Order: sequence, then structure tokens, then C-alpha cells
Amino acid sequence: MANAWMPGAGRIHCTASGGLYRGGAPRAVWLTTEADPATHSARAIAERYEDKEPTAHLVWNPVTGETVQLLPATVPAIGRLGCDPDPAREGRICLVIEVVGHAEKPFTDRPLTGIDPILSWLDSWEVARTWPAGPPPPADQPPPQHTAATRLWALGGHFGHSQVPGSRAIGPGAISPDRLLGSYLPGAPGKTEDHHAPATAHAFLPSGTTTGSRPAMAHT
Repeated sequence: MANAWMPGAGRIHCTASGGLYRGGAPRAVWLTTEADPATHSARAIAERYEDKEPTAHLVWNPVTGETVQLLPATVPAIGRLGCDPDPAREGRICLVIEVVGHAEKPFTDRPLTGIDPILSWLDSWEVARTWPAGPPPPADQPPPQHTAATRLWALGGHFGHSQVPGSRAIGPGAISPDRLLGSYLPGAPGKTEDHHAPATAHAFLPSGTTTGSRPAMAHT
């Protein structure tokens, strides 16, 4: 059963109320804080949002592994995606994850400490391990404005902030969906750690599923 609060995450009481979801495919959106993960903790960033909008569900520092939650999964992170109408309310679930890092320095080039519990939690909410829009663009390129954006968004799965329909965000930069969602995750069966592996696929199997070409992903 899905838990509204991610097991093992720290908590910050957030007074912002996001209303209700409108329904549709579950999705997760990845943002960057534009702060240095070596000097900023997830809690310090989260405390900035505790009594105001916009906010996020999770703030995660991929260097230390610290994860702090502000909102339960059942409440939309209104205002965080910066579009009108607000896409944060679309889907049965739209989980907003703010990563402590800079868009110009893709956080998937570093160790992804603490990613397994986050992915397991997203799995429990049936957020598909897919990245329909392909790898997000680099921070120095404008977000693509194409007619397929809304159709891809409707498929659910994982998206960068720059890939949300109507967004003008530059984050999270040119991260690797492959590495973030598991196929290059350190410790995954049959894989070796590669911090600079290119993103070559945009669909991933749920934990425990195997095929003749891709090993199952493990969560520890």
C-alpha cells in the first residue's frame, strides 16, 4: 500500500494547502534548487518552503542522501511548476522532487546517494519508470516548445521541470534519465557504476521484472 509520507524521510510541517488532484496518469517532476549540495542541506532548503507557496513534496540532497518531505503525496504542490493552469494538480498523483544542485551541473554526474528509497516510494504510487519526453535539455538551451508536450505529459511517468507543458524552467538540466531511474544505478544487478553514462533509453522495468536483455532493478 502506498504511504502518503515517504518511509525514512525527514519531515517539515508545511502550512501550504494544495487542494485536490484532477486525475490522470501518475507522474513525478524533478527540479533543481540552484544551490550547492556540498554546502546546503535538504532540511535548510525545505525550511524555506514550510510556511509559503510554492513548495515541493520532497527535497533531496544527492551527495549526502538526506531527504526531507514537506507535503503528503495526496496533496498537490501548487505553484511549484510555474504554469497556468497549474500542472501540479494534474494526474492522480504529481510528485514534485526538488534536488539540491545546479541545472548547469547535472546531478546525475555525481553519486546518487539515497535514490533507492525515493524510487521505491514513487513506485508505490504507480509512477511508471518511463521518461516520455526523453532526456531534459541542457541549462543553456531553451526548453523545447513543441505540440507534443501536452500529449507526452498525459502519458505520466517522470519529467524534468523544463519538460512540463508551458514551463520556462531551465532545470534540472541535462540529467541522465537512465542513471536516475536505475539502469546505471550503483549496485544494480549486472551493472557497473558509470557516473557519466549516456541516456540511451527512456523506459524502465518495475522492480523485480526481468527480460532477456535487461536485468531486474533492486531496491535495498
